[in-house]
This record gives sequence, structure tokens and C-alpha cells, in this order.
Amino acid sequence: MRRRAAVDANQSEIVAALRAVGGSVVDLSSVGAGCPDVLCGYRGVNYAVEIKDGDKFKSQRKLTPAQSLFHACWRGQICVVETVDEALRAIGAVK
Repeated sequence: MRRRAAVDANQSEIVAALRAVGGSVVDLSSVGAGCPDVLCGYRGVNYAVEIKDGDKFKSQRKLTPAQSLFHACWRGQICVVETVDEALRAIGAVK
């Protein structure tokens, strides 16, 4: 049986910011198997977004082995963000 997914402390803040600029966001954190935390649709493009907590030690912000494998095999756009600013830049909402 799969354990409940841990959600980073900054995920709700980042999701709120993505929605505030007009993005639609689906929480995927419970999917597991290295799947990114959220899927954000913005201006006709889908962004797979892995959220890491920038307040944690660098070693705690690394991708898990499952996440690394998912990222390596994914043939679409995928990004890792730690802050609201990084998330907004990743989707092109700010430069």
C-alpha cells in the first residue's frame, strides 16, 4: 500500500501564484512513481512542475530516484521550482 505523499510547505503558495496569473493547476502529488507535483496549464501550454522547498537543506531538495527516472523518461516539458518567482518564470508569466 502506498504511503501518503508528502507535500512541500511552499506548494500551496506556488499553486496560488500560478492560479493568480491565470493558470489552471491540478495537484498530482498523490500520483507517486516520480510524477511531478502539479500540472499547470497557461496560455495553451501544459507545464509539469516539480516543487521543492527552498528552505530545506540542499540534500533534502534533490530529486528522488523515482523523480529522476520520471524526468529522464518524460518527453514533454518538465521543470523543478523552489519559489513563486521560479514557478512564474518557468511558465513564462514573468521574465
